[in-house]
Amino acid sequence: MSSSDVKLDHIDKKILQYLQDNAKTPYSQIAADLGVSEATIHLRIRKLLNAGVIKRFQAIVDPEKVGKKVTAIVAVTATPQKYSNVLNKLKQMPDVYEIFDVTGEYYTILKVRVRNKEELARLIDSIGNIEGVESTKTMFVLRIIKEETRIKID
Repeated sequence: MSSSDVKLDHIDKKILQYLQDNAKTPYSQIAADLGVSEATIHLRIRKLLNAGVIKRFQAIVDPEKVGKKVTAIVAVTATPQKYSNVLNKLKQMPDVYEIFDVTGEYYTILKVRVRNKEELARLIDSIGNIEGVESTKTMFVLRIIKEETRIKID
């Protein structure tokens, strides 16, 4: 176990499962199902938030239903000395949804979502124009077979 791991008992794990399935589940329902008081659920959730186990509560929006019909994966190579600048610029781009610092041929892998192919072309050009970006390789997502937001908790 690493120093960043938080000790979770079976109640914490069950609470996390409930909240990942539906964060709007009433505390009273979770408490009744787990056989503990509502106050216990409230305190446990506050503890999980304070420990950073729960990052935040949010609605999961279907990108296509709000006009983001194009998803792409962009692999980026960068100048090592300017890599941190590249990451900072990428973090500021609203259509870049995920940034992964990776090993191997590429420095970073991005998941981007845009309205159409024209917006994708503009975004790729913007990424390519960041000082320190050497090259990009874009993979257009044809279908999303699995995209999971819930974390399996053992």
